[in-house]
Amino acid sequence: MVFVGLLLIALLVAAGCVGDATTPDTKAPSGPHEVTITDGFGRTVTLTVPATEVLASGSGAVRYMVYMQGQDTLVGVDSREKSPLVPEGRPYALVHFNQLKDLPVFGENRGKDDPEKVIAINPQVIFKTGATGQGSATDVGAVSTLQEKTGIPVIGYPYGSLRTDAEKDEMYTYLRTIGLVIGKEGRAEEVIAYIEETMADLERRTHDIPVAEQKRVYIGGVSMSGSHGIISTEPAYPPFLWVHANNVASGLGTAHMDVAKEAIVDWDAEYLFVDLGTLGMENDGAVGQLKTDPALKGLSAVKEGKVYGVLPYNTYNINYEVVLANAYYVGKVLYPDRFADVNPVKKADEIFTFFVGKPVFEEYNAEYRGLGFTQIPI
Repeated sequence: MVFVGLLLIALLVAAGCVGDATTPDTKAPSGPHEVTITDGFGRTVTLTVPATEVLASGSGAVRYMVYMQGQDTLVGVDSREKSPLVPEGRPYALVHFNQLKDLPVFGENRGKDDPEKVIAINPQVIFKTGATGQGSATDVGAVSTLQEKTGIPVIGYPYGSLRTDAEKDEMYTYLRTIGLVIGKEGRAEEVIAYIEETMADLERRTHDIPVAEQKRVYIGGVSMSGSHGIISTEPAYPPFLWVHANNVASGLGTAHMDVAKEAIVDWDAEYLFVDLGTLGMENDGAVGQLKTDPALKGLSAVKEGKVYGVLPYNTYNINYEVVLANAYYVGKVLYPDRFADVNPVKKADEIFTFFVGKPVFEEYNAEYRGLGFTQIPI
């Protein structure tokens, strides 16, 4: 009896020790619990997580949900997701369109939400974003108004980009917030690590190229809210930055812009890259201009056959998987010895699979006449 008594006392002491180690102050919640989040506009939003019924509003919002493998949480879409684009410039739509098209509509494209439709769907939370620095960008007023009209938590964030460290931080913070809300924190870190590792690989391959040996390049025909011609460019085009190419427009800031045709002639870049979104214009946009404009026909790159097609990366906001894939093709063209082990098409499919779930390079490239990752005959 003494032995049994001592044993019971020991068990009670042990139970007390276990209880102290699992008090609410030290144990992370394992089930639904309430959190308060500060969004990208400094607003505090309180909601229960993980959320399983979500709306993603604004250009690019659904893309981020796909990156986060959270498309199954979507319970509605805007009008842009209900019908395919021609050409289809969104790899995530090529993979997930059949799932998205059957969801109810809560508003028009670019964040024009209908509060009554939102209330009828009754999601647990709404993510709201828009193109950084563009007219369709989400602002704090639109985010707050939607929450006031619907009574549903709305988390707003700038979309971000990979052009600058500040915009990259916006993107990464947004991904981490999505992960917290839908219970995909691990996936958020996977996406961020994949991007960082890819950029680091490009840096390792090209970081020691002397400035005097860096190829002089220009990209034209860059899509922005539609198709544009040769003067449409990106002074901070990430693939050029990552492979240490000398972007002749780099002194013009970091935002998308149109430049004078005369500037393109004066720069006379060694290599011209054409964003194939330009094919949506009359006479094939930048491609047609390079073939018919006397001043452009005299460019060194045109005369030497150094005009190359890259995949459109900016349709309903930025396709980051396309930006990363383009970087390997650009590197292969400019510095083939440093990318000797890279097949740009296979690399693109690896990247597409990670971000959107399937290797859709050929399908995506077919939307643009198969001219992606090719030398364009001028």
